[in-house]
Amino acid sequence: MKVAFIGLGIMGSRMAANLLNNGVDLTIYNRSQQPIPELKAQGAKTAKSLKKTVSEADIVFSMLSTPEVVAETFFGETGNLVGMKKNAIWVDCTTVNPSFSKQANQESQKYGIRFIDAPVAGSKPQAQNAELVFFVGADKNLLAQIEVLLSYMGNKTIHIGQTTQGSAFKILVNIMLAQSMLIFSEALILGEKMGISKEFLLNALPNLPVAAPFTKIKTDMIRNDNYEVQFPLEWMYKDLQLAAQTAYELSQPLYLANLTKELFASAKKSGLAREDFAAIHKYLNQ
Repeated sequence: MKVAFIGLGIMGSRMAANLLNNGVDLTIYNRSQQPIPELKAQGAKTAKSLKKTVSEADIVFSMLSTPEVVAETFFGETGNLVGMKKNAIWVDCTTVNPSFSKQANQESQKYGIRFIDAPVAGSKPQAQNAELVFFVGADKNLLAQIEVLLSYMGNKTIHIGQTTQGSAFKILVNIMLAQSMLIFSEALILGEKMGISKEFLLNALPNLPVAAPFTKIKTDMIRNDNYEVQFPLEWMYKDLQLAAQTAYELSQPLYLANLTKELFASAKKSGLAREDFAAIHKYLNQ
C-alpha cells in the first residue's frame, strides 16, 4: 500500500516520521524544503511535483495550516484530487470547520476519491511520540482501511460519526482548550496580585479538580517565560475563528468563545503569533 503525506510542519513532519518508523512506503511533499532531507534520510520518497506525489498513492494524508490552503492544494482543475487514483482515500488531518469538510467530501466524490476527516488532539510532543488522538468522520468500513496507519501515528482513534463529524468534534475540543488556558492564566495573574507566590500557584492550581489537566504541561513555559512553540498561538486563533464561523452558520450564539477569540487575536497582533498558545498568559500579564 503506497501512502503520500502532504504538509510537513510541526505536526506533519513528526507524523510522517512515525509512518516511516513502521515501514510504510511513503512519498512526501512540503512547500518548504526544510523538513525534507531528514525524512528522506529515514526512507521517505520525494516526487518532482505535488501531482506526482499523489499520483500512485492509495492513501493521501494532509496536515496543512488552514481550509484555504487545503482548498488551494486539492480543489479545482489544478488540484491534487484530479491527479489521484480512482478509489484512493484522502485523509485530511487539518483542523477545519465542518462545512469545509462537507465541501471536501463533495469535491472528492467528483473524482471518485473517498474522503475522511481525521483531525487530531495533541501537539508537538504527542506527534513526536505517536500519542495523537484521531477524531474521525467516516463510514466505519472506510475507517477500517486506514486504522493501522493511524495507530502508527497515535495511540487512540475515536470514530465520531459520518463525514464532517471529526472536524465538528475538533472544533469543540479547541474552544475548550483555548478557554481553559485563558481561565488558568487569569487566575494565576490574580493570585500573584493578591500576594500568593507564583511558584506555589504553578504547583497547586493545575492539580486542583477544577483545573484542566493539560495546564500541568504548560507551567514550565509560564515559569520560565519561554513559550517555545508546540501549538502556535496563531493557529489557536484560526481555530476559534472557525468555531465562530460554524456557530454563525448554525445561528448559535458563542459568547465566551468569541470573547476568547478576540483576546487571542489581540495577542497575535502584539507579536505572539509564532509562540505557543500558552503565551496568552504573557499577553494578559502585560
